[in-house]
Amino acid sequence: MKKSALTTVFLVVLIDLLGFGIVLPLLPFYAKQFSAGAIAIGLLYSIYSFAQLIFSPIWGGLSDKIGRRPIMLISVFGDVIAYIMFGLAGSLTVLFLSRLVAGVMGGNISTAQAYVADVTSPEERSKGMGMIGAAFGIGFVVGPALATGLISHEFSHLVSLAGFTSLAHLIAQNKYELPGFFAAFLSFCSFLLVIFKLPETVDTKKEKPVEKDTKRIQRNSIFTKKFWKTITEESQFGKKSIFVWLLLSVFMLSFGQSSIYSAFPLFANKVLHMSAEQVGIQFFYIGIIAVFIQGGLIRHLAKKYDEEKIFLTGNVLMVIGLGLLSLAVTKTLLMVFLGLMACGVSLNVPVMNSLISQRADPDQVGKIMGTSQSISGFGRVVGPAWGGALFALAHYLPFVATAVIIAITIIAGVKLVKDKKEMKAQKAAEVSA
Repeated sequence: MKKSALTTVFLVVLIDLLGFGIVLPLLPFYAKQFSAGAIAIGLLYSIYSFAQLIFSPIWGGLSDKIGRRPIMLISVFGDVIAYIMFGLAGSLTVLFLSRLVAGVMGGNISTAQAYVADVTSPEERSKGMGMIGAAFGIGFVVGPALATGLISHEFSHLVSLAGFTSLAHLIAQNKYELPGFFAAFLSFCSFLLVIFKLPETVDTKKEKPVEKDTKRIQRNSIFTKKFWKTITEESQFGKKSIFVWLLLSVFMLSFGQSSIYSAFPLFANKVLHMSAEQVGIQFFYIGIIAVFIQGGLIRHLAKKYDEEKIFLTGNVLMVIGLGLLSLAVTKTLLMVFLGLMACGVSLNVPVMNSLISQRADPDQVGKIMGTSQSISGFGRVVGPAWGGALFALAHYLPFVATAVIIAITIIAGVKLVKDKKEMKAQKAAEVSA
């Protein structure tokens, strides 16, 4: 049952992320049909993350009380409604509403993680969580590719040749309807998977003991005093200043990466006259790099080099790539600079989570990881709105200004490398003594 349940959870998350990946590169172009400016487009991305930030802990808490299946069913069916609204959006207001509904209903990821924790032992848990991480990677690679195909002229032509002239005419009238409906279809398939293939793991008839770490994660919301106390409590950390630098990096890297969601498509369209299909290919390109590095290369690098050095290298590559994007006057240069940034993100994010777990107090790991997730979510709320607002001022500003700000993560990397050397020297001294 455990293996079957894990496979089902993997498919549910994968299908959900495919839908998100389909919508991601299309939002700016769809919004521009309703005369949306850069600021409004940035807020379109931010409203989704903001709703998720608030409602994911709520859904997670409810899943402990009424069960995982009901919450996943509500969440996934909510996605169906959100994507249908996206396809039928006749105004910017409805488009905003569709993203708000999608964010509110985006509780299936956190509930899926809780489900994995239910059906795996502590020794197997990292492997189970890794399956969810793999679903993220695949969804962000395949989703944009599907979006590109569904809105392409070639696809419309093939539909017409197949005899579906009415459908081809519909696609020609509003090419963003079909991706929305297709994403809704995928979510409905996910809904059926949960109904027929996912058994319940929570016994709602009796009180079930909850692990300490789970409690810490659920209660450590970014909107509570406890969240900020976690960051400032010096007694939890061996070196408070190093840990604060790590948590600051969590926000900065999430903020920097998400800022391109809104700014990059607008930049590519204005400066390089790229279409939605071509932007979708660039997101696919980013995803391929992430899968290659996070899927295998980083394990080999971690065996050969200290994680602190990998983190620092990733930060340097990300800052350089992001800053140089403003100078991309050709598509070739765009791919080179985008590749640098994607390599940096693919290196620094995984090892950053590892470093946080290693440097937290062993009795506070769950609490600290919950804090880290909240900070990352807050970065995804602020980043897109920031990128859109700066683009409205000047097309190069989102990349240059964001690169300057997140350069603080390079300082964090340098401090971590220095701290690692000190730790090695201290251990060597203890051994020799």
